[in-house]
Parts: sequence; structure tokens; C-alpha cells
Amino acid sequence: MQQASNNNEHLNDLGDLLLEVGTLLMSAGANTNRIRVTMKRIAQSYHNQAEFLITHRAIMLTIYDEKGKTFFNQVKQTYAQVPDFTMVSGISRLSWHIVEEQLPMAEVRKEIERLKSKPKYPRWVVLTAVAFACSSFCRLAGGDPLEMGAVFIAAITGLFLRQELTKKSFNPYFTVFLAAFLSTIISGSLGYFGLYEHDNITLVTSILYLIPGIPLINSISDFLDGYSLNGLVRAVNGFVISFAIASGLLIALLIYNFV
Repeated sequence: MQQASNNNEHLNDLGDLLLEVGTLLMSAGANTNRIRVTMKRIAQSYHNQAEFLITHRAIMLTIYDEKGKTFFNQVKQTYAQVPDFTMVSGISRLSWHIVEEQLPMAEVRKEIERLKSKPKYPRWVVLTAVAFACSSFCRLAGGDPLEMGAVFIAAITGLFLRQELTKKSFNPYFTVFLAAFLSTIISGSLGYFGLYEHDNITLVTSILYLIPGIPLINSISDFLDGYSLNGLVRAVNGFVISFAIASGLLIALLIYNFV
């Protein structure tokens, strides 16, 4: 009886661990196949079979014993999705350590907590790096130093607005729309007064930080791996974000009468 109780407790701990791993990977921007493979690798390392139903918003997990009897069945909603490739690579490495070293679950949980509490880049570093990236693309497209400066200010201001609105739990698509509108208004202001000529370059490069690259890339990856529903959800999400960007850009262009 004691052995059966310990086994059930072990399976419950394993189920909670797998759901935590899956939701962390989903929220960090991993594609569906990576989530499935990582969770299955960990489950097999502890000599159990697991089946998953992975959606864009939740993960359903079932764990079986060797005789096919169900011991764990639970659904967990995923966290808010914020790309974090450090988390994705850290959990992937951890899963291989579990396979090679047979780590106890207590140690695995400690490592996951360490990854979750790992300090992020300071906000000013993120804002500055993104703004420099946008202004660099402006230069690559033929922009001059004045235009690069306008793009830098537009990108850093728009990203700051998006971060602030996200903190206040605004609708994410409306947040993207407002950020695109603000960046375009700022980057197009000098061109409106005739201080530079490459309006198209500054307008486009000032909103590059909003491009939904991760959802669109993951949607293609999910389609290729056979996860059509998840791929469709990610694709629609990416297209709606793109529409929000285009809408903000269009309204700013209409205000400046650039169209």
C-alpha cells in the first residue's frame, strides 16, 4: 500500500513537472514539436509514457504506467507569451541532463526555478538595442544620419509605449496599433517638413521591432510538423498583428498626406 502511494505521489510530481515545462516552453516562444519532444524525453527518463494535447492556450497531459493504466490526467493553461530563448535553450539542456544523469525531480525543479528567476536585461538596454537595430536597418536601406536619428527616436518611443500598455493589460493588438502609429508619426515628422527625402525608408524601418517573426515562423514549423491547428492559430495571430501594424502606419500616412 505504501509503495502504491509513493508511486502515485511520484507520478503526480512528474505530471506537475511536465506541465510546468510545457507551459514555460509555450510562453517562451517554442514551437509545438519542441514542446512535445522535450516533455516526452523527460517522461521517458523517469520510465513513464505520456500523451499530450498541446494547444495555443493550454496543455493537456496524460501519464500511463507500463500496463497502460492512467495515473495522471490534467490540463494547465499556458502563461502570457513573451519570447525568451534563454528559457527555451535552458529547458532543452536540462532535459538532456535528466536523460544522461538521471536527475531527481527535486533538483530539476530547483533548476527550473533558477531559470525562471534569472535576471532579464535592463529595460534601457532592450530599448536602446532595439532602437539601434531599427536605425541600422535604416542605414542599410540607404538612410542618412539624420534619418537614422529619427528612426532611433521613433523606435525607442514606440517600444516604450508598447511596454507600458502591456503592463496595463491593454489588448495586445490595439497596443501594436498604437505603437506603430506613434513610431510612424515620429519618424515621418521631419519628412513632413521637408528635412529629408527618404520618407519610405524611415517610415518602414521605424516599425520593424513590431514584426511578428516568431508567430509566423512557428506557424510554418507547426504546419510542417503536422500540427495544423496550432499552425493556423499562430498564423492568424501573426496576420492580425501585421494588420494592426499596417493600420497604424496607414493612419499616420493619411495624417501626413503621404498617400
